[in-house]
Amino acid sequence: MPVAVLVLGAAVFALGTSEFMLSGLLPEVADDLDVSIPTAGLLISAFAIGMVVGAPLLAAATQRLPRRLTLVWLLAVFAVGHVVGALAPAYWVLFLCRVVSALACAGFWAVGAAVAISLVPVHARARAMAVMIGGLSIANIAGVPGGAVLGQSLGWRSAFWAVALLTVAGLVGVLLLVPRAAEPEADERPPLRSELRIYRDPLVWLAIATTALFAAGTFCFFSYLAPLLTEVTGLDEGWVPVVLVLYGVGALIGTVAGGRLADAHMFGTLYVGLTAAAAVLALAAFTAHNAVAAVTLSGLLGLASFLCAPGLNARIFNVATADAPTLAGATVTSAFNTGNTLGPWIGGLVISAGLGYAATAWVGALLVLGALVGAWLQSRAGRAGQVVAVSPARPVSQPVSRRSSERTLNRAVDSQRPAP
Repeated sequence: MPVAVLVLGAAVFALGTSEFMLSGLLPEVADDLDVSIPTAGLLISAFAIGMVVGAPLLAAATQRLPRRLTLVWLLAVFAVGHVVGALAPAYWVLFLCRVVSALACAGFWAVGAAVAISLVPVHARARAMAVMIGGLSIANIAGVPGGAVLGQSLGWRSAFWAVALLTVAGLVGVLLLVPRAAEPEADERPPLRSELRIYRDPLVWLAIATTALFAAGTFCFFSYLAPLLTEVTGLDEGWVPVVLVLYGVGALIGTVAGGRLADAHMFGTLYVGLTAAAAVLALAAFTAHNAVAAVTLSGLLGLASFLCAPGLNARIFNVATADAPTLAGATVTSAFNTGNTLGPWIGGLVISAGLGYAATAWVGALLVLGALVGAWLQSRAGRAGQVVAVSPARPVSQPVSRRSSERTLNRAVDSQRPAP
């Protein structure tokens, strides 16, 4: 795997820590800013909203700019957003900081994913995306629990300062180790108008909907994991970082396995991961009052959820990259974060309706089952087996038979010379 892809994954560690750390800090933020926990939970949705909007907008706005320079500026904005967030005197200021930081995060994901995909052969796409997603997994193991520990001992604002420092470190890494050769010349990139045509393709929208339902189901439950553990399960707040570490360990294992399996068996991996995630969420609803079950299932949810993530990422690239090498990464980011926006909001509605924190797991399971249906529909579509090969200078689409395995197809396409 190219070192530049590893650097991008390391930078994602800082971004992922920020994106998920509020799941372990909602009680502290709510108390300090004098808002309810569901209202504090909207800060997670605020970040996701910024990701949904920011990915396509920034991908389009920076289409003709050098990719490495774009990544550096986006990380700089992200760092500044966290400094302002750490100093926020009121809820609305923190809300705006989350949106601005998310815009920068979205741009980084969109451009960074395009760079990562351009640096590897087509049959290694899921593994390249697994490296970037691995940054999120490690964030869940170290960053998110670390943020929870900092928040509980030094106040939630200390976690924002820590993320700002991590982001600066990532910025330096991108400057030093991401090559200029990773980006095509501006005049070799297709015009934005032609890239927008991918949104006329029903299969692209089906892939987006599948990803969004999966993310919504996961975050409907995960966003409120900390209060569920302390108020329903009855664990001390000191257990929250431990449970988040277990979730992160499961996520890392799932990411590594999913990256390798999805390159060979795309839909089989999605079927297993989505079914397992729905089952874990249903069991979590049943056993929310049992401490051993709640802790164990949190780790299994990380494993099942992140088993799906590399395949869901690669699937959107496979159906969109031929006509939209720039917007493909933005589409992936927006799809995931549409779900990340809806999940906490739906979970908040469930809690506000008096159904309790455990009910978020039931709703999450239903949403994930919807994603399973979406994956099945994609496998039955006429272009289920299509794989897209992309050279740094010019994308090429190679449709192939549904009956052959995706691994064989990927190798065959990778061996072909791109059309002049």
